[in-house]
Amino acid sequence: MKASAPISITETKTLFAGFEKAQALLLAVSGGPDSTALLMLAARWAKGLKGLKAKPKLFAVTVDHGLRKESKGEAAAVGKLAKKFRVPHQVLRWTGAKPTSGIQQAAREARYRLLTGAADKVGATHILTGHTLDDQAETVIMRMARGSGLSGLGAMARRSRLHGFVLVRPLLDVPKARLIATLKAEKIAYAEDPSNIDPKFTRARLRLLMPELARQGLDARRLAILARRLRRADAAIEIEVSRAAGDLTTTSGNPPRIAVDAAKFGRLPAEVALRLLGRLLAATGTEGPVELGKLEALFAALRAVDGQPFRRTLAGALVTAGGGQLTVETAPARRNSGAAEALTTRRRGKARRAKAR
Repeated sequence: MKASAPISITETKTLFAGFEKAQALLLAVSGGPDSTALLMLAARWAKGLKGLKAKPKLFAVTVDHGLRKESKGEAAAVGKLAKKFRVPHQVLRWTGAKPTSGIQQAAREARYRLLTGAADKVGATHILTGHTLDDQAETVIMRMARGSGLSGLGAMARRSRLHGFVLVRPLLDVPKARLIATLKAEKIAYAEDPSNIDPKFTRARLRLLMPELARQGLDARRLAILARRLRRADAAIEIEVSRAAGDLTTTSGNPPRIAVDAAKFGRLPAEVALRLLGRLLAATGTEGPVELGKLEALFAALRAVDGQPFRRTLAGALVTAGGGQLTVETAPARRNSGAAEALTTRRRGKARRAKAR
């Protein structure tokens, strides 16, 4: 199949296979080529369903982040196209103050928050997005650049969980060029987001590298294959971590104190032991997810003690080794936290009194 060939009706059926019994599907449609193709293909698929007592209901949602003046018009254009396909459409706006840094990450989080809210209202169990093979390849490169581990390099899954909903990327194995060819064949217009080529964004800068990587044999499809294989390996390792957690750990107290036989922990494969340690930190810590690099540093230090007493905190958890046992528990409050709070209170009181004068 040519990289620029339009998506056929037969292929469309394959892309959306398995959704026939869904009550409702929520389509995230920004107005760009990928999500516009998603809307068109989903409508084509639903129209072609035969012999069903009730077809899945389609709902299209456009999230207007309010970051570009063109976004309002693009959302309106999606509404017109959705009406043509007889798909109910709604525009949701990201309101409130916008961050001065990390804007794309914040916009992504806001988008998913709004989408899950919309899915809940219309009774949709699945949220469909227009991520493509090109997006998958770019994600792999981005995560390589950030030093991600095995899980991160697995990039995006076709299906994943999102706040109680199923997030589906039906176009994840489809090149963007084929989606554009499909829209052109149907004479359907789409918008182009200038941020996609804005060099101030990491993804846009890395996107410029893709043609040269492809010339060297590392094209989008090969990167996607790599991601798929890594996800497969990641899933196998997670099973072993769960098995080790069940066999080696004993939990007591509230907050929890988790004990592990140090000798058995030391015999685990390094990746399994590392992940198990990460799970124990997540179960007892109070400071959120731990960075992989910091977890690896703690793990290396723990393995280097060679039976000597060990005590270290990370992510709000206290890790102790000694007497043949490894324990992980919630770290005690810092001794000076009360004094610091009292000092802050006194300073605020002085400031208020000074202002009153």
